[in-house]
Amino acid sequence: MDCTLPLLFAQTGSYLIGSIVFVLFAVVVAIIVVMYGGIWFQAYMSNANVSLWSLVGMSFRRVNARVIVQGKIMSMQSGIGTERQTGVTTRRLEAHYLAGGNVPNVIRAIIAAHRADINLDFDRASAIDLAGRDVLDAVQTSVYPKVIDCPDPKLSGKPTLSAIAKNGVELKVRARVTVRTNIEQLIGGATEETIIARVGEGIITSIGSAATHLNVMENPDKISTAVLNRGLDAQTAFEIVSIDIADIDVGQNIGARLQADQAEADTRVAQAKAEERRAFAAAREQEMKASVARNRATVVLAEAEVPKAMASAFREGNLQSVSPNGGAK
Repeated sequence: MDCTLPLLFAQTGSYLIGSIVFVLFAVVVAIIVVMYGGIWFQAYMSNANVSLWSLVGMSFRRVNARVIVQGKIMSMQSGIGTERQTGVTTRRLEAHYLAGGNVPNVIRAIIAAHRADINLDFDRASAIDLAGRDVLDAVQTSVYPKVIDCPDPKLSGKPTLSAIAKNGVELKVRARVTVRTNIEQLIGGATEETIIARVGEGIITSIGSAATHLNVMENPDKISTAVLNRGLDAQTAFEIVSIDIADIDVGQNIGARLQADQAEADTRVAQAKAEERRAFAAAREQEMKASVARNRATVVLAEAEVPKAMASAFREGNLQSVSPNGGAK
C-alpha cells in the first residue's frame, strides 16, 4: 500500500504534465491554423509552394505574409513562377520586401514584360524597383510609348523653344517627343529631363544652321531628321521613337534689331568722338589766344626798352645824328 501510493502520484503527475503539454501544443496549432490557415490553403490551392512554417517564420522576420503569398500566387498563375524562368522564389520575395521594395509592383512588371516578350527577370526588376524607378510604369512605357513635350512647361515655364536662323529671324518651336523605355539602361540611365534638354539643344542647333527661317518653315521634318541622327538617346533610360514638330511661330527679327542697336551705338560713339574733337579744338583755340596775348606782352616790353637803349647810346656817344642830306654830323 505504501509503495503503490507514490507510484500512483507519479503517474498522475506525468499524465497532468503530458496533458498540459498537449493542450499547449493544441492551442499553438490552433492559433497557427487560425492565423495562417487561410493564407496557406490559398497558396496550396494555387500551387504557390509556401509552407506553413514559412508563414510562421515571416511573422518573426516582420514580413507581411499576405503580400508574399499573393506575389507568389500571381507569379505561379501567370506562368512565371518557376525558378528557371525568372527566379521568383519565396526567399527572394521576402528579401526584396525587407529591403523596402514593392513586391506586387515587381511581380506585375515581370508579368507584363513576359506577356510583351521583354527580357526582364526578377533580379533586374527588383534592382530597378530598389533604385527608385517605377518598374511597372517602365514596362508599360516600353510596350506603349509615351509622348513628352519639348520644352516641358512644368519644368522650364516656357511653352516654346526660341531659336534664330542665320538671317536673324527668331522662330518659336514646340516639339513632341515619343519615347520608349530602354530596360537595359533603366538603371543609371538619364531621365526625361535629359531627353528634353538634348532634343531642345538639337532643335536650336538645326534652326541656327539654317540659312533662312523660310527653309525651316518649309521643311520642318528636316529638324526632326537632324535631331534623330544625333543619337540623343545614348546613355538614357529611354529610346526616342520619333520627334514631331507640333508648332512653329515666327518671332522677332532679331538680326534687324541688333543691326539697329549697333547703328545707334555707332552713332553715339561718333557723336562722342565729335564732341571730343570739338572740345579739343576749343581748348586749342584758348591756348592760341593765350599765346598771342603772351607774344604781344613780349613786344610791348621790347618796345619799352628801345628809348632806354637810345638814351644810353646818346650818353655814351655811340649814336650820331643824321643830317637831312643823309650825311652824319
